[in-house]
Amino acid sequence: MVVWTDFERTAIQDIFSKIDYAVVGQAAFSRCLIVYPWTKRYFGGFGNLYNAAAITSNPRVASHGKVIMEALEKAVKDMDNIKATYAELSALHSEKLQVDPDNFMLLGHCLTIVVASQLGKAFTPEVHAAFQKFLAVVVSSLRKQYY
Repeated sequence: MVVWTDFERTAIQDIFSKIDYAVVGQAAFSRCLIVYPWTKRYFGGFGNLYNAAAITSNPRVASHGKVIMEALEKAVKDMDNIKATYAELSALHSEKLQVDPDNFMLLGHCLTIVVASQLGKAFTPEVHAAFQKFLAVVVSSLRKQYY
């Protein structure tokens, strides 16, 4: 079980209250597909993902980015039970979609960059540390079915 400080809980909830899920989700997911092009192999049904312009203007990428953020919101709402919250999602990604679990970490890195750019000076080192801890727990929970 993860132990969260009051500051960490507040920081995570504050981050998610300040960001636009559609904007941040699209930007983070697009960045992941562009920076780590091998991640595109899971999204063959999304149409044209041949270059950065195509990825950033792709409506299915935008939609999936928002879905990702909404899934993260579930973890924010139940920070003491993230593993159970993501049990089905973990099984889906491991068993049906067969997503390389390292890609969750890559997406987390991209999300951190986008959130930092959105929050600016409010994304202090302490807030950054809390956000990284949160993402580490999320990634660990999504990896659960793989082992």
